[in-house]
Order: sequence, then C-alpha cells, then structure tokens
Amino acid sequence: MDMNEFGRRPKNADLAEIGLGRVGDAYWNLEPAELIEHTIVSGQGMFADSGALAVDTGEFTGRSPKDKFCVKDGKTQDTVWWGDINIAFDEKKFDALYDKMCAYLMNRDIYVKDAIACADPEYRLDLRVIAEYPWSALFAGNMFLRPTAEQIENFDPEWHVVCAPGFMADPEKDGTRQHNFAILNFARKMIIIGGTGYTGEIKKGIFTVLNYVLPQERGVLSMHCSANIGSDGDTAVFFGLSGTGKTTLSADPERRLIGDDEHGWSDRGVFNFEGGCYAKCIDLSAEKEPQIWDAIKFGALLENVVFAEDTTSVDFTDGSKTENTRVSYPIHHIDNIARPSMGGHPKNIFFLTCDAYGVLPPISRLTPGQAMYHFISGYTAKVAGTEAGITEPKTVFSACFGAPFLPLHPARYAEMLGDKMREHDVRVWLVNTGWSGGAYGTGERMKLRFTRAMITAALKGELDKADYRSHPVFGISYPTACPQVPDEVLDPRSTWKDKDAYDKQADSLARQFNENFNKLKDGVSEEILAAAPKLAVKA
Repeated sequence: MDMNEFGRRPKNADLAEIGLGRVGDAYWNLEPAELIEHTIVSGQGMFADSGALAVDTGEFTGRSPKDKFCVKDGKTQDTVWWGDINIAFDEKKFDALYDKMCAYLMNRDIYVKDAIACADPEYRLDLRVIAEYPWSALFAGNMFLRPTAEQIENFDPEWHVVCAPGFMADPEKDGTRQHNFAILNFARKMIIIGGTGYTGEIKKGIFTVLNYVLPQERGVLSMHCSANIGSDGDTAVFFGLSGTGKTTLSADPERRLIGDDEHGWSDRGVFNFEGGCYAKCIDLSAEKEPQIWDAIKFGALLENVVFAEDTTSVDFTDGSKTENTRVSYPIHHIDNIARPSMGGHPKNIFFLTCDAYGVLPPISRLTPGQAMYHFISGYTAKVAGTEAGITEPKTVFSACFGAPFLPLHPARYAEMLGDKMREHDVRVWLVNTGWSGGAYGTGERMKLRFTRAMITAALKGELDKADYRSHPVFGISYPTACPQVPDEVLDPRSTWKDKDAYDKQADSLARQFNENFNKLKDGVSEEILAAAPKLAVKA
C-alpha cells in the first residue's frame, strides 16, 4: 500500500488508468463508520439524535434533468432516444471536461467505493465510485450492493462514476448548460458528475446505464418500481410516480420487500438493482412509515433535513430547505426483506395513479395492449398545495413511470412488458389512489383501507371470480364487487352526483391522454394504439 492510500484497495487497482494518478490521499472502501467520521471531522455533517448522519447537499437538493447528458457517438447515435430527456453531448467535449475534472482532483483527497449493481449474479455490474466527499461514498455504499472482502480483493470495475461536487463547469467552454452536470459515456463506461452534491445523481446515473444495457444486450426488462414477495413465493410489482402510494402500498407486513425502486425482470424472475433505499422524508412519522422511521439510525444518511430549534432532533415537517428531504440506508436496516433481493416471475403488477380528476375506477384489470398503453403513458395528477403555483389538478405523464431515466424509446420497454405478461400469464391492474365522487375540491380521496383491500383481493385471486364492466371512455374493465369495498365505490361514474359533469371530465382526461401519446406513438404497435381512450362516449 502506498503511503497516501488507506482502507481496502483491490489488487492491481490503479486510478492512473482513468487519469487520476496524482490525487492526494486516496481512501479505499472505508467502512461506514470511517466515512461518517471523516464527514464529521471535516465539518460537512453532524449526527441526528437517531444516530444517522445529516448533511446538506448544497445548491442542488434534487436532480437537475436539464443538466443530464449522454455522449453521442458511434455506439449511441442510433440507439438512444434523443430529445429533451436524453440530451446529446459531444464526445470530444466530454474528454476535455473530464481532463479538467482530473486536474481539479489533483492533490485532493478522494474516497473510492467499489460496489455492485444487480442482485442476480448473472447480471452483476461491478462499478467504482470515486468521490470528492466522504458522504458521497457513504451514499454509494448504502445504495449499491456491497462486495465481500474476498470480492474486493480482485475487484475489476466495468463502470466508473467520478463525482466532484466542488468542480464547476464553464458552460461556454465545456458545452454544458450551466456549471453543474451529470454526463453518461457508454463507450468509455463512465459517468462524471460535477457542480452538484445531490447524491441521487449517482444512483440514477447507474439506473440509466442499466436501462440501456439490460434490455438491449441481456433481454432483461428494467423497471422503475417496488417489488415484494408473499409467503407462498408470489411476486408483486408496483409502479407509480410520486404521491401515488407506491412505498406505502408495497410495504406489507405479510410480504417481504425485494426492493423499493429499481428492478430487472429476467427469464428467471425479478431482481433488485440496488442494495439500499433512498426514501423521501418530508412529513415522515413512525405511524405513517414505521419501516423507514426505524431504518434511520447509525449508517443512514439524511439529506437537507432541518433540526428542531436547539436540538439534534429532525423536524420532518420542515421543508424550508427542500420538500425533497431524503434518507439513504442499506436494505438490511429493514427487517422484513427478501434475502437475496430476488423473486420469481410476478403474478400481479400494479400501476398506481393518483387521479385527481376522479375519472378512473379505483381498480381495473388491463389487457396486454392496455397495460402497454398505460405503461407508456405513466399517468398521475398533482393536486393543489403539493407544489408552488399549482392551484388545481395538474396532469403528469412520465413514460414507463420513469421517463428521466429511459435511454431507449418507451415502446421498447412496453413491448417487453407485453411479451412477459403473455409468457407468464401476469395480471396487470390499474389502481387509482386518487379521487372519487368528483375531482379534487369536490370529491374525496380514496380511502386507504379500500385500496389495500382491493390490492389484497387481487393478490389472493379473489378478483378473478368477479364480474366486470368496461369503462365507456377508457375501455378498461373494473370489477362490480370486491371484498370489504362498497360496490358503489368501484364504479367511478356512480359516485358522482352530476353524471354529465363526470362525462365531461372523463372526456377531458381522455383528450390529455391522447395528446400526450401523440408524442410517443412513432414505432408503437397497433395493439397499443388500439388501447387509447375513445372521446365523447356517453355511458
């Protein structure tokens, strides 16, 4: 071991191979306690009374999608879905910018964390995170799978992530939009992140890599979802954007958690990409989210939280720094987990949506064509008060429930979903956790106990025996009866006093679906196109 290297360095590991041969002290694979100590001693963080480390990520407290780029070269020019999500970056500009980053890190201390993505060994991706800050390395250790001491000894990473929050780009010279950036280079198998301390850029950078590599090269459907497994081995998958109840509804004491955010579906079943969880903390309480609450202990990393005055107790209701307060922790901080983080082929898939317009049924069974259509659409609606400037429901579409992380056209993932549905006879359900009896402001939010009862009935196969009706506009089939749920709740139109108002609202939402899908319909099959809602249909 050279005098300026500490920790567990793999044999034959040489940062000079990636241009980082002249850094200061290099700390290799430090234990969480050591990384926490470095953070505290350097004044970059402090302990909360729970034992968790609390840090501020600086100027950026969330991802910056407009500053995420992908190098356009011979490998990617004809495969990546270019546009507002995948913004092209010149390969020569990348090389020059990376050289400047290496010069910035010269003689600075760095923290190296070797890690693994993908719980299924057949799809294992070895990666190395080189971080300017110790808590960035702690985050990587929390979020990815942790190699054993034996694995580290001969660790040979396929991908590198270089994260230097203190390095600022010069947009005019470097080709970035502003001083911060996150850039993927599939040819060099490298992600570089600068000008932002937000740790989520590390996590989502690798997720984007897997969304590119696994579907194209390994035949694996990559998914932005949570997953759990029942006592009889049945796997369930939950898709849903923020505010739809994905975390709450997939946290079931009767089922073991496979993972809360990123998974692959291979010929062998479902597997977690990660080794940890990155949970939102705003308004967190022991009553609402006991698993997350109990996971916030020594080793966990809190981001951008606010302490109650003159204490080290976190005020989780305080969003003055950001509404996007976060905590990362290794998955073993949760008791009820699957070991390893894998399951069989799912029997049930749930698309969760918060329909603030009160149009969609609380649960519907989808055909393969409808499942692919709604998967590509990725619909939910935000309501007043959730974001500044929103005074009425706002429609949100995010393809495949994770558009910012899709390097391929959404239809590619949707077709894979349809194929796997048919092959494994999977039931796909559209679950509306939003409004009933009227839109937001007049109707009421669907009761959580009803939603839980419907999901339980679907998981137990009880809804297979029910009679179904077809929605006149969206064409989706909803049951007429479900255990522990009043029959009238299941038919959204019947819950509205003003049936004409419902018809107009349904027509309006259908138009928004169709307008959104028009942007994505190139290359989409006729089966998917046929699943679009039909306008101006009366019940």
